[in-house]
Amino acid sequence: MVRGARQPQQPRSRLAPRLTGTVEKPPRKRKSRTEFALKEIMSSGGAEDDIPQGERKTVTDFCYLLDKSKQLFNGLRDLPQYGQKQWQSYFGRTFDVYTKLWKFQQQHRQVLDNRYGLKRWQIGEIASKIGQLYYHYYLRTSETSYLNEAFSFYSAIRQRSYYSQVNKEDRPELVVKKLRYYARFIVVCLLLNKMDVVKDLVKELSDEIEDYTHRFNTEDQVEWNLVLQEVAAFIEADPVMVLNDDNTIVITSNRLAETGAPLLEQGMIVGQLSLADALIIGNCNNQVKFSELTVDMFRMLQALEREPMNLASQMNKPGMQESADKPTRRENPHKYLLYKPTFSQLYTFLAASFKELPANSVLLIYLSATGVFPTGRSDSEGPYDFGGVLTNSNRDIINGDAIHKRNQSHKEMHCLHPGDLYPFTRKPLFIIVDSSNSVAYKNFTNLFGQPLVCLLSPTAYPKALQDQSQRGSLFTLFLNNPLMAFLFVSGLSSMRRGLWEKCQEYLRKINRDIAQLLTHSRSIDQAFLQFFGDEFLRLLLTRFIFCSATMRMHKIFRETRNYPESYPQLPRDETVENPHLQKHILELASILDVRNVFFENTMDDY
Repeated sequence: MVRGARQPQQPRSRLAPRLTGTVEKPPRKRKSRTEFALKEIMSSGGAEDDIPQGERKTVTDFCYLLDKSKQLFNGLRDLPQYGQKQWQSYFGRTFDVYTKLWKFQQQHRQVLDNRYGLKRWQIGEIASKIGQLYYHYYLRTSETSYLNEAFSFYSAIRQRSYYSQVNKEDRPELVVKKLRYYARFIVVCLLLNKMDVVKDLVKELSDEIEDYTHRFNTEDQVEWNLVLQEVAAFIEADPVMVLNDDNTIVITSNRLAETGAPLLEQGMIVGQLSLADALIIGNCNNQVKFSELTVDMFRMLQALEREPMNLASQMNKPGMQESADKPTRRENPHKYLLYKPTFSQLYTFLAASFKELPANSVLLIYLSATGVFPTGRSDSEGPYDFGGVLTNSNRDIINGDAIHKRNQSHKEMHCLHPGDLYPFTRKPLFIIVDSSNSVAYKNFTNLFGQPLVCLLSPTAYPKALQDQSQRGSLFTLFLNNPLMAFLFVSGLSSMRRGLWEKCQEYLRKINRDIAQLLTHSRSIDQAFLQFFGDEFLRLLLTRFIFCSATMRMHKIFRETRNYPESYPQLPRDETVENPHLQKHILELASILDVRNVFFENTMDDY
């Protein structure tokens, strides 16, 4: 993810490197760490000459592998953050060395304990680095199976108490390593929807932070407490709880399951395009975030992924995985996660993604950002005259609107205008804009005749609806979890699992019928059908129509700006205002006993 000028690792790739291979022999000149280790041995009561040659070689080889692994790991930050192939071989070499290091310390633990003085926290540090490698490989490839691998290593650290002795040493930097391990573990568990583990980790992290700040007079106490606040807010972002009979919370996943997207009917004429790349951009002020991942970004990320494959057979022995085999199912689209990028950063990633887009593939751009509005009337009405959404100016912005008023005579230079995206319409482009000025992107012109669709959020929500903007946008929630969004606008905050599953099944039926409405429409723009062959885009389109139809039928959504829009426009009578779809929505409301919040005869109420 990217923030300002400093940009951590970014995603990109296809296949994982195998965790096998050899490491070149250490050159003779690299003995500094080994010599230091041997001096430590001598100072602890032994003499260097008394060490058997085999044990001396074991320490030498371990020190070399440790040196090499740290060198390669530190080099990851210098890799290009975008692009498909430049980084892959480097990751492969890093995996090779860490795998060899992990196995080596397992095989020679007794010698390393006696002669090197290997501590358990050092083993934990190696395991933590491997977990980080898998996490960053997930970011690069978007393959959720690697999250399971990262979880395996992080979980082993906790189960085997590798960091348990850190607190007994008078070294605050070691405690910080432990705290960072917890923060990284929490991120992986959030992405895997392991909320029960997250809550345990947050409790443990809170205790560790309290102990850390009590023992050391540190300046970073406020920052660590902020981490706790952020993750607590992130966990509570969902506006509706699903409950078991014993009132425990059911954890629901919103990744694409096997039965998730409506199936195409036989003979249905749709395009053969597939979603290959996605830029997920978050620049909303004051929205809940954790680890530079806003709630909206998190929800869209999960909407563009399949459920992780079950690698349970490989989870038992960290370091022994053979996880490089190609997944049997179709890959997830690759994603770049850009948190508060500057305009130049956004454009750089966009250009790299565009350049490497395979044939017959789609680039998706998701913009969750503060709106930038035009400063005044313009003589012309071109693609730069309607405003757009804000990018990061590298300045602290307290009020998103304040920036619009600083220079009335010029356009905001940190705004992403519709016209900025024109060059990328040379290839199939699918745009989702969730912003108070999303309608600026209605003013597109398809200059190159390629498939182009923009799904645009409402620009305002009814005042009667409790403001949830900090906890994520309602529009994005509909695209991620339409049933939860439906419950929220219906005034429900909790639901029993049985009823939830019944409603989910009915919602699948609604999605199937929406798919038929789209493909049977005689007046729909062909761009929608071009994208309809891809499962992810098909699901987003059906959810968008469900969202729009729900809001148009809802009694408190009465202004035009309360409704989503699209470019090109959908034929309303055949889609979002179709009587058959309206009947389905009323039936879903009846199942939930909330029919009273919807108009019965919507067409007559306009």
